[in-house]
Amino acid sequence: MSKRILIVDDSASMRNVLGAILRDAGYEVTEAVDGRDALTRLQSPPDLLITDFNMPHMNGLQLTQIARALPQCKQMPIFMLTTETEGSKRQHARAAGATSWIVKPFQPQQLLAVVQKVLG
Repeated sequence: MSKRILIVDDSASMRNVLGAILRDAGYEVTEAVDGRDALTRLQSPPDLLITDFNMPHMNGLQLTQIARALPQCKQMPIFMLTTETEGSKRQHARAAGATSWIVKPFQPQQLLAVVQKVLG
């Protein structure tokens, strides 16, 4: 059974790029348009959550905080994929429970290496 990854990004083009990279690597991918949409998909949690930091309605930081409070998501790896490079935002993400921080633009090989390291 392939590992399941939830991609959360308000940019359809970014979801398409990420989805293509991850599907080509053999992962099962589900997409959400923002944090609120993602929360509806966490009742049956994925093996990995990849979320943008800046999104409308509910950003990645808020999503991470809420997900970490859910019993079924306490151990789930959460990656922030963002254009943000500010150290304080990275610290806030870690404090909220983010596992990793990947800056856009990224190399597909870089993303896959981090995903494979975490999911095995």
